[in-house]
Amino acid sequence: MSDHISAAADGAVALYDRTTALLVVDVQNDFALPEGGLYVSGGEQIVPLVSIEVGAAQNAGATVVYTQDWHPHDTPHFEKDGGVWPVHCVGDTWGAELHRDLVVHGPVVRKGTSGEDGYSGFSVRDPLSGAPVATQLQSLLDPDIRRLVVVGLAGDYCVKETALDGVRLGYSVEVPLALTRFVELEPGDRDRAVQEMRDAGVTVT
Repeated sequence: MSDHISAAADGAVALYDRTTALLVVDVQNDFALPEGGLYVSGGEQIVPLVSIEVGAAQNAGATVVYTQDWHPHDTPHFEKDGGVWPVHCVGDTWGAELHRDLVVHGPVVRKGTSGEDGYSGFSVRDPLSGAPVATQLQSLLDPDIRRLVVVGLAGDYCVKETALDGVRLGYSVEVPLALTRFVELEPGDRDRAVQEMRDAGVTVT
């Protein structure tokens, strides 16, 4: 219980202990900054809040893992190659870098490295066939971990898909809305994403 008290006292949104993992999803320049290739409105606002969360998780002995979109220059994921998204998070570019003010203490899982749709931190999908392939994320989580807190960008895509995969894998999953922002390609995408997560058993706070 002392871990929970110390975490809450640090100003964190969620509570942490050694059976919890904080998953920080895609807090990268292209998503979190207005000059980025796929800016998520308000994305920069969550960076200091997520960093507080990282500190609280570490103080409580929780695991922290980061995900990072890391695409090739050409991929069916991009609009120019037949997909739906503008070019973003191309490997080894400024846009793919994690935001400079984000506290990073933990492993980073790169996704979409071979041109896949890398929405979930736990799996990527072939953009043409939809066939899923697991990432290394679950292998980085100790078997004692029972609960996931998922934060980052964006709430209606990568955060949502990571949370849904977490539930499918048997974890208890929490998504604090204060620590994410939404793309909303279509009006109502935010509300639909929140409802989809809740319907799947995710605790959305």
